[in-house]
Amino acid sequence: MDDAAPCPWLKVEVHPAGDRQVVVAYGDIDVDTEAILQRALREALDHSVSGVNLDLGAVGFCDCAGLNVLLRMRRHALAHGKTLAVQATGPATGKLLTITGTLSLFDVTAGPGTRAKGRNPLPPEPHDPSRVDHIDGTGRGRDGTDLETDGTIDGTVVDLRIEVGQLRRAMQTRPVIDLARGVLMASFGLSAEDAWTVLVTVSQHTNTKLHQIAEDLVNTVQGAPLPEPLQRQLAEAVMPFSRVRNAGA
Repeated sequence: MDDAAPCPWLKVEVHPAGDRQVVVAYGDIDVDTEAILQRALREALDHSVSGVNLDLGAVGFCDCAGLNVLLRMRRHALAHGKTLAVQATGPATGKLLTITGTLSLFDVTAGPGTRAKGRNPLPPEPHDPSRVDHIDGTGRGRDGTDLETDGTIDGTVVDLRIEVGQLRRAMQTRPVIDLARGVLMASFGLSAEDAWTVLVTVSQHTNTKLHQIAEDLVNTVQGAPLPEPLQRQLAEAVMPFSRVRNAGA
């Protein structure tokens, strides 16, 4: 981990358990925090012998951004002869894994480990007729989807389906972030990269989600006032880039 200030929305702890590493997450997993979880999982996988057991029992929110991380790290683990197993879930993560049909991909039986106390074990996966061959024994679902031998949807197909969900979320949050970058570029003469850095810096220093910062900035174009704490942090974040620009003038 680097020396940056701890993220206020997600905390990750890692400890060894035999030939595996146990990763415990606390907080929210979304577009603002997915990189933290991915980095922790990748490092834990690299330092493990057989893989990682992930404890999501203390995660209060997880969307498709978080699930995408799990799927990417599962592929990374398998590519190195290891496994990524979810050993415990909370209500939010259990529901997400269940309704997306990905629960069996992270079965805790994929590797040894000790479930953290106070966490819910993986919930039973509900029966889904579309995921089992009832017709001709061809190994395909009713929609023609290829199934694995255990009746689960092939991991690649699942990944593509989750990618769609991630894209939908991106369509909701990305436009306002891009607009906010445009406001900063026009107001302070910043490059696109510098404007992004300013947004991230203000988000970290104010403990405010990135998309909320972006919304506040975009609203100023229509005359809405910018909260005073946000004004101060924005001025401080922009100042280094203004000095560089003035020095090169």
